[in-house]
Amino acid sequence: MIEPTTEQTGEPFGLAADFPPVADDLQAVDDNAPRPDDAPSQRSEFLSMAREIVETIVLSLIIFLVIRQGIQNYRIESHSMEPNFYDGQYVLVNKLAYKLGEPQRGDVVVFHNPNNPDEDYIKRIIGLPGDTVSFDGGIAYVNGQPLDEPYVNSPTNGGFGAEPLVIDDNYIFVMGDNRPNSRDSRVFGELSEDLMVGKAWVRIWPLTEMGRVGHIELVPGEPTVLQK
Repeated sequence: MIEPTTEQTGEPFGLAADFPPVADDLQAVDDNAPRPDDAPSQRSEFLSMAREIVETIVLSLIIFLVIRQGIQNYRIESHSMEPNFYDGQYVLVNKLAYKLGEPQRGDVVVFHNPNNPDEDYIKRIIGLPGDTVSFDGGIAYVNGQPLDEPYVNSPTNGGFGAEPLVIDDNYIFVMGDNRPNSRDSRVFGELSEDLMVGKAWVRIWPLTEMGRVGHIELVPGEPTVLQK
């Protein structure tokens, strides 16, 4: 290739170049390099990915809030339910159990302390609305019939008086399984159902004790039946 020059040739009729100078080196073209037409496509893909991420986060948050409305975990911080529940164990509580159904004798429930709503207790339901509860010789009686309670290690003492107690409508009678060390309806009286948080559902800690909380069917005058 001949390049034009601006130097004088010494000839009176020198000719200027007919074409502009051309570079004698070539730049390689990257086939994968973005082209101007690719920019809108890449922006669209980015927006689509961002939308999917936001939708996933929002959906996860909604699911969490829905679950939170129906289930809550609690750490047991007392000895009142031994030997069936121990201090330091964690349980999941079904908060919808008594919104969709009725309490039953033998249910293990979590509720707000009537004397301090900021404090929660865990106990077992002994008496239902309309039941008559009394104690005699360390045994709990419901409607004049003894309760078979093999899960209780110690005798049951009274505490609310010698006279039988008739449970009012929308109230229940609860006691801890560890009868000598439980602050329950023998102390604060029958419990309003409005104070119930929910039913103990699953024990999640420790792992060796993990499992569903079995329901004890308490029928006055009949042997108890443990339902898995």
